[in-house]
Amino acid sequence: MLLLRCPLLLLLLPLSSRPQKLPTRDEELFQMQIRDKAFFHDSSVIPDGAEISSYLFRDTPKRYFFVVEEDNTPLAVTVTPCDAPLEWKLSVQELPEETSGEGSGEPEPLEQQKQQITNEEGTELFSYKGNDVEYFVSSSSPSGLYQLDLLSTEKDTHFKVYATTTPESDQPYPELPYDPRIDVTSLGRTTVTLAWKPSPTASLLKQPIQYCIVINKEHNFKSLCAVEAKLSSDDAFMMAPKPGLDFSPFDFAHFGFPSDNNSGKERGFLKSSAKFGRQTSSKPRADLQKVCIGNKNIFTVSDLKPDTQYYFDMFAVNTNTNMSTAYVGTFARTKEEAKQKTVELKDGKVTDVFIKRKGAKFLRFAPVSSHQKVTFSVHSCLDAIQIQVRRDGKLLLSQNVEGVRQFQLRGKTKAKYLIRLKGSKKGASMLKILATTRPNKQSFPSLPEDTRIKAFDKLRTCSSVTVAWLGTQERNKFCIYKREVDDNYSDEQKKREQNQCLGPDTRKKLEKVLCKYFHSQNIQKAVTTETIRGLQPGKSYLLDVYVIGHGGHSVKYQSKLVKTRKFC
Repeated sequence: MLLLRCPLLLLLLPLSSRPQKLPTRDEELFQMQIRDKAFFHDSSVIPDGAEISSYLFRDTPKRYFFVVEEDNTPLAVTVTPCDAPLEWKLSVQELPEETSGEGSGEPEPLEQQKQQITNEEGTELFSYKGNDVEYFVSSSSPSGLYQLDLLSTEKDTHFKVYATTTPESDQPYPELPYDPRIDVTSLGRTTVTLAWKPSPTASLLKQPIQYCIVINKEHNFKSLCAVEAKLSSDDAFMMAPKPGLDFSPFDFAHFGFPSDNNSGKERGFLKSSAKFGRQTSSKPRADLQKVCIGNKNIFTVSDLKPDTQYYFDMFAVNTNTNMSTAYVGTFARTKEEAKQKTVELKDGKVTDVFIKRKGAKFLRFAPVSSHQKVTFSVHSCLDAIQIQVRRDGKLLLSQNVEGVRQFQLRGKTKAKYLIRLKGSKKGASMLKILATTRPNKQSFPSLPEDTRIKAFDKLRTCSSVTVAWLGTQERNKFCIYKREVDDNYSDEQKKREQNQCLGPDTRKKLEKVLCKYFHSQNIQKAVTTETIRGLQPGKSYLLDVYVIGHGGHSVKYQSKLVKTRKFC
């Protein structure tokens, strides 16, 4: 197939009285033509064996040409709609074989030749309307001028066209297996495992194939071109050309041709390159995800939402040609969240709660009497957790909680409260929670904002250390404990022992240093110090301070690692 814009085609006709014949279609000529960019200065020519990308304005038809000069020539034409359905038609008309002029040897005027070729309606070979990737394939096509007419009636859109006269040898698109379906082999609440049969292009022809999976919640995609159009920041591959303007001067890199210094590649293996006009970067979309996984033919999609329908598409991509073929897409609904038992909270009673990593627990509080206010006190023992409180379905509170927090909400007669506690992503969570309609019922002690223990380095001796910590305006009982640890005791070990909900009752009696009551009405002066004596020289100790509330519940300050002097 020779690729010519119609006026160029007419100019190349031999100017003699003998029967005219178009130049032959050999590989050397083809390579010469694609190196000469002026030869294809317009976008109305379809190259032989290379995919082109182009743009259609709504309700504005576009026509492409190519020439088949010999009868019984194989022909394959593939049209790929990207982001809108297309109407397209392929037709052929005969080329003029002889000049007129009554043997004078003078050629016909150019306009007369042009009308003779283009004014004829031609014979329609194939037509299609829709958004599927559609093919016209013929093992024996007549010679003539072929016209491809395209139209988009829905919106401005992109599309791709590939045409070849050597379909058996080119094979730029990966071949599908005999069963091109995607199988769902495993289904969970947040995961779906997919499997598919490999492309024969990879298994038999040993060409480099990679598989790309597309996940979304809306629908299946017919082509990777449609996926990339959706993923693109401006919902397009390239900037739309301005109406009425041509693509001239034509840059072959825009439509799949290599640059001058890379023109030695074989036809059919010309990778598409830069976008036309302004570069646009693809922004990730939360509702559409594309993952290329190499040549594996099984993959588990993770981090999905429970009880949600997802659509899965698989594309085999020939990495030599950058052209792709779609498997038959599928869809699946992830499993529902396991229905959790709702824990009933009793007014004024502390409840212990354990939550698995990334898990959640639901609690219910239904006060038996009318109330003006309701108080929720939460003590997170390890990492921060999230609490949500709804009253009769209405969200009242959504907060992250670290340490001890108290929330007071306006009450309502006969109201029911649903509490959702979400655990940490780092690991399992433990907490204590209390709900009450009695504002004076405080089971957890109040804490200062800073719960660190400070050690005074200059006051260290071989047998004692001096420390300080902050208190509050509320009178509470403080107990300090010590424990000798190895010199290689690390911060990681200390972090594992930071369960703030473990009280003094879990400690050995020999570890207790003292207990005392302390508070200050002036919050700026709510600081207390203590010197811990009877320690061994050059030894490391882990110090813990517990504050104990009126209800007997305790909260541990952050542990402090100290070391006595070795020589005094």
